[in-house]
This record gives sequence, structure tokens and C-alpha cells, in this order.
Amino acid sequence: MRVIGTAGHVDHGKSTLVRRLTGIDPDRLAEEKAREMTIDLGFAWLELPTGETIGIVDVPGHRDFIENMLAGVGGIDAVLLVIAADEGVMPQTREHLAILDLLGIQSGLIVLTKIDMVDDPDWLELIEQDVRQVVRGTALAEAGIVRVSARTGAGIPELIERVTDMLAGMPPRADYNHPRLPVDRIFTIAGFGTVVTGTLLGGMLRVGQEVEVQPGEVRARVRGLQSYKQTVEVAEPGSRVAVNLSGIEKKAVNRGDVLALPGELQPTILVDVHFQHLPDASRALTHNAQVKFFSGAAETVGYVRLLADEELAPGAEGWAQIRLEKPLALAQKDRFILRYPSPPETIGGGLIVNPHPGRRWKRFRSEIVEQLETRMIGTPAERVALAATNREPIKRAVLQKLVGYTDQDLEAAIQESVAAGQLVVLPDGAFMAADTLMQIQEELRREVNDFHVAYPLRLGVSREELRSRLNLKNATFTMILEHIDGIVSHNDLVRLHDHTVQFNANQEQRIQQLEQVFAAQPFTPPSYTEAAELVSQDVLHALIDLGHIVQVQPEVIFSRSAYDEMVQAVYDLIATHGQITASEVRDRFQTTRKYAIGLLEYLDAQNITRRVGDARVLGRRA
Repeated sequence: MRVIGTAGHVDHGKSTLVRRLTGIDPDRLAEEKAREMTIDLGFAWLELPTGETIGIVDVPGHRDFIENMLAGVGGIDAVLLVIAADEGVMPQTREHLAILDLLGIQSGLIVLTKIDMVDDPDWLELIEQDVRQVVRGTALAEAGIVRVSARTGAGIPELIERVTDMLAGMPPRADYNHPRLPVDRIFTIAGFGTVVTGTLLGGMLRVGQEVEVQPGEVRARVRGLQSYKQTVEVAEPGSRVAVNLSGIEKKAVNRGDVLALPGELQPTILVDVHFQHLPDASRALTHNAQVKFFSGAAETVGYVRLLADEELAPGAEGWAQIRLEKPLALAQKDRFILRYPSPPETIGGGLIVNPHPGRRWKRFRSEIVEQLETRMIGTPAERVALAATNREPIKRAVLQKLVGYTDQDLEAAIQESVAAGQLVVLPDGAFMAADTLMQIQEELRREVNDFHVAYPLRLGVSREELRSRLNLKNATFTMILEHIDGIVSHNDLVRLHDHTVQFNANQEQRIQQLEQVFAAQPFTPPSYTEAAELVSQDVLHALIDLGHIVQVQPEVIFSRSAYDEMVQAVYDLIATHGQITASEVRDRFQTTRKYAIGLLEYLDAQNITRRVGDARVLGRRA
């Protein structure tokens, strides 16, 4: 499905041409008919000789309505640049041409209208020469020129044939499995409710799907779909679509909002862009300049932060971060236009490179510019790796949304990136940039090594403490621990594989004294505090880490041999009697209730035993 737009001056007969081509009057407002000029967006459709139906967006030509024009040209595939033969190129035509270039619209035809108003063939030749001069250096430099008269019908068959040939040579709109519809009209129909229209991008939309309007996170359901007045079950990317929504009121949607699947889009107030300044702009663009920002059908006020320049002269290009006054739902590779608010002037535009930078960049940082350049012009392999630089793994669907590739292109980019060592496929099928994974691994090794230096008598750092220091989710932390060389994770402690705890002679002597105390009274041993006073707290920590001593409660500790003997006895007593009580443990080992309760509560926490009333039975880890 394709959509083309008409552009040109208000008096060049765009709407009349559309009526002649389609039989549909794109001027729907009473004021438009009274003033005989297009004020807001007009829509029509045309069935080509091939049987394909294409949409036509008729945009306003008058300079007072240029901002309405910007809301309609964002989703078009090609343009008909309409120029009246009796008037020639007008200033507004030049502005439309500049906007089309900034929006990256590469295909189009130049339509010379009102030829019935010109009797002199030489005049038509002069007009065409003037047009060729104006479009030199633009995307329409090689565009064909078709002479037509909407009043008499002269040239209309040729124009339809040329449009058919132009669109036949274009690849179909890509399907990224992420449909989004920038809303350019909202209305209600009695008995049906809210209807929104726009040009569908990124994927198919189906009747019955739950959708979300952003900004606002307003949920609704697709009650019905129409494309070119035909009811459809599935709308294809690239087509003009009317979506009947249930569960949402008209006032909840505004022009410029975007309809997408739930969770697919997040509004942003900060965007990284590559900006092209128009050569005929009235002045240099300065840092923090206030502008009006247009993308898709949306607009807001913004402030331009130049990242690598003090200012941008007319005709220059550069990197910028734009702070928006209100959130917009934007995506990577969307095009944008900037205008000065007063006096109104289109000054340039370009490409949204990162719609969610997350923070303000410091200016004049070469690494930031290099990252943005990779996002914009890097190879597919480089771009998927860059999209996966987050410290948390990224799922395939999210990766596809970020880079905007079809299934086939995404798979090819992933394979190339993995083969080049730029991207890592994790065991769960998610992805992470190789550089990011390596950086996290180095941070982990450094944290563990620093811990060993600070606490040489500790066997290792606790998993949770290390995870918190690295600021990773538990699943990511576990995955990295399981696939990192030189690191050992055991009993909730993480250490370097060659780290060992070594005691000096004095510490060894005190450890022997503690062992003698434990041997003399294995089931009523000294408390944690008493043991720490004898060997020092660091040494006691080390003995617990090494497993020589088992700490069952903050103040209750046992030697490993005594603990193992007591656990085996608990097993045996439960096997004999089906259960065991704290009193039975106390009596079996001639100890006190404090030690018996401490042991059993610890075994409960380890799921070795399970409390049932006042007794214990075997737990699931017994």
C-alpha cells in the first residue's frame, strides 16, 4: 500500500487536480470551500490501472497553514509537486520542496497544471526550465514533468500512468511487527464512537487488538478498520487507515498522538537528532535556541542543545539534543522539522537518531558523537550491537523495534554482528553487546578483587552485595556469574578462583584454642560474641565462610562436626518417629533449649525440616 502527497502553492490547483484524478473533493471544511483554498489536510484515494489503491494526502499550500502541511507529509511515499503553468514557481513551492528533502522523500513527479491557461508553447518551456533550476540538488532533480489540465482532462491519463510506473519501482513498506499510527484526524460516528485516521507504519493492525494511545497510555480496542472506504480485518503498513476504537472518548486523543500496541512506545521529552540547517535560513542556529518541533503529525516547542558546535550556520549540519516542552511518542529514524516560532520560518530538520537518550549529554564529547554516528550510519551489524549496549539483556522483539529492521534483515544483522564479535547471544536467547558484557565482567572481577584486598580473611563477597554494587537485575547477575572465567560462586559467596584464606601463626594458635573449647562442649558451644573475642571477628567470619563453623542464629554457632552430627540425628529421629520436637533435640544432646531451637529454626530456613505445630518433619530439601 502506498500514499502520495500533493505539494505546491495555494493557487496552483492541487485540490482541483485531486478531484480530477479521484472524483473526491479533499477540501472537507466549509471555510475551505468558501475561500477556495486548502486549510487543513485533505484525503482521497485512487485505483491505479494495476488494481492497486493508493492514498492521496492534499496538504495546505498557503504559508499561513504550513504547520498543517507538516502534519500530513510525514507518512507519504512520494510527492506530486504541483506548479501552475500560468504562474510558475512561487516562494511557498520552494519551502515545500525544502521540507520534502528534509523528510527524506526521494520519489516524486512535477505536475505542471493549468496548461489550458497558457497559449504560448514557449512559455511552457520557460516554466519547465525554471522548475529544473529550482529542483537542482534536491531529491526531485531528476523527476519527470507532466503537463496537465484538471479542467479539460488533458495529460491526466499520462499522469496516472507515470504515477503507476513510479510506485511500481518502489519496494513495499517494511513490516517490523510493530504497528504505529500517527493520528492526523479524530472524529466520532453516531453508533460507532471514536474514529482516528492516519498512515499506518511499521506493521499490520488487526480488528480486535488491544491498542494504546501515547502520550497518555490510554488503552482501547480496535472495533473496526477501514482503508479507502473498504472495511478490512487487517490493515497493512503504508496504507491510509481509519480505526474505530472502543473504550476511549474522542477528547482522550489529539492530533499528533500515536496509536500502537500496548507497551510498544514510550513518550519522551529529550531526543538526539542529526540536524540539517537550510542554506537560505535567515540566521545561524544557536545553542539553546527556542524552536517549534514537528514529527509525524505532532508538534511542540523545543530547545536545541548543540552537542558539537557553538552555532550552526545556514547550510551546515550537526548533532543536537532537543528538549521538548511536552512529551511526544517518537521512534528511531523518524524525521523531524524545525521552525522558528516568531517570525515563523522553516529552518531545517533531519533524523531522530535516539528518541530515548535518558539524560542530557555533556557538550563537545567525541565519544557521544561517535555513538550517534554509529546509530545513524553504522552497518546493520554495528547498529544492532549498539542497540544492545544496555546493561540488561534485550529481547529480540525489543531489538527489532529499536533498529527498525524486518525479520529477515534483523536475522542477517544479528548473525553478522555475532560473527564479528560485536553481539553476544545469551543462554535465554536475549542479546547483549559484547563490549557491554565484557565491561560488566571486568567490573565484577574488579569488585571481587577489591573485596579480597580489603578483607583478606573473608572467603568471598556475598552475591547480593556484589549484585547491588553492579546494579544488575538478579537474573542478569546470575547469568553473568555462570559464564565468567576466573570467578567461583559457592554458598552465596563469590571469589576469585585462586583466592585462599591464609592465617598467620598467631591466628592459627587462637583457632586451635577455639577448636579445643568447641571439642570440650560441642553442643553448648560459646556464643558468637565469645568466639569473636577469642579469635577476632575477622577470623571468625573466615571460619564461617570456610564452613568450619556453622552460624545458625546471630549468637548461636556450632563446629562443623557438631552441626553434622546433630543434623544426622534429626534425620534419624524423624525417620524413626515421623517427627521431632525441640525438647527431643535438647534431650538427645544434653543441651539447652536455646541451642535446640536455634538449630531447628535454621533447618526450617534451609527447607531441611518443616514445622508442623510444635514438631518438625522433613522438608523438601532434606
